[in-house]
Amino acid sequence: MKIRPVLGAGVAAAKGAGFGPVKALRRRIARWIAARTHRQPGPVRIARQRIYIVPTRFGYGYGLLLLVMLLGAMNYSNSMAFALTFLLMGLGLLGMHHTHANLLNLHVRAGRSEPVFAGDAAGFELWLDNPSDTARYTVALGWPDTPATQFLDVPARGHQSGVLFLPAPRRGWLQAPRFAVATEFPLGLLHAWTWIELDMQVLVYPRPANDGRAPPAWGGTGGPLAHERPGVDEFTGLRAYAAGDAPRSIHWKNFARLNQPVVKRFGESQSEARVLHWDQLAELDPEERLSQLTRWLLDAEIQSVAYQLVLPDVQLGPGLGGTHRQACLRALALYGLDERR
Repeated sequence: MKIRPVLGAGVAAAKGAGFGPVKALRRRIARWIAARTHRQPGPVRIARQRIYIVPTRFGYGYGLLLLVMLLGAMNYSNSMAFALTFLLMGLGLLGMHHTHANLLNLHVRAGRSEPVFAGDAAGFELWLDNPSDTARYTVALGWPDTPATQFLDVPARGHQSGVLFLPAPRRGWLQAPRFAVATEFPLGLLHAWTWIELDMQVLVYPRPANDGRAPPAWGGTGGPLAHERPGVDEFTGLRAYAAGDAPRSIHWKNFARLNQPVVKRFGESQSEARVLHWDQLAELDPEERLSQLTRWLLDAEIQSVAYQLVLPDVQLGPGLGGTHRQACLRALALYGLDERR
């Protein structure tokens, strides 16, 4: 079953029927609906007073057909024509009841929303919970002025999830606008919907710059520098024995020659972290700097190279791995913006 675009003015089926209201009226209806739809954390129960219902274009055609049949039955005084007309009218009214009940008392709540990079589509996960003993079929989800993109069947006493995607053109927090939960089940003659605005937002990272600019020098010195730290990889020399050293670490050959115990010393080389510094890109504007720093950060992760991010108001690292990566990307995404979630 195809659900028509859910219009911001709240008159989806009217436009589909071909007699769409004037723009001024649509704007007034949109303002009226917006005043009744408040942002909230959820879950939201779809109560009776929240559901709007209008005929679809097929519904208008169905009503016109019934009118023609009624006029014909009256003209010829045909009892069978009256019976068929009223039967079909009753089916339409029964379908209206089931269409309305297909949304009634559903609970809508927000799911997980993963961060994305600018230019990608952000996904907002939504869950529909059905507390009743009746399954709900062909429940559609969609943004204003766009066709529904998710169609869900929610089992009785169960739940189902869907994802709505929204373009993320800029870094920072992307707030989810209000969305529609709609249905035309079971006959497709009526379109029932409600507006919901949940407190959902996605963090949008800066868009990574294209490859081409060389990464900064290691440790800000022009090349990789190595220093020694305790380890077990490489033999680095001997030292005098100290109380508590394991017997197996004593160099017995030198003990016989020097007549005093010495201990083998091991270590491993460690390269200094790559410093990703804001001032290294002074010739670029702020957004280009953030994009380039994002590219260098992702390249360092791919190469398994420890890195340190230095911005005018924050310094992170050095480090490597998922936690450090997310902290640095968050700092880049919110640089100069309100960090409140």
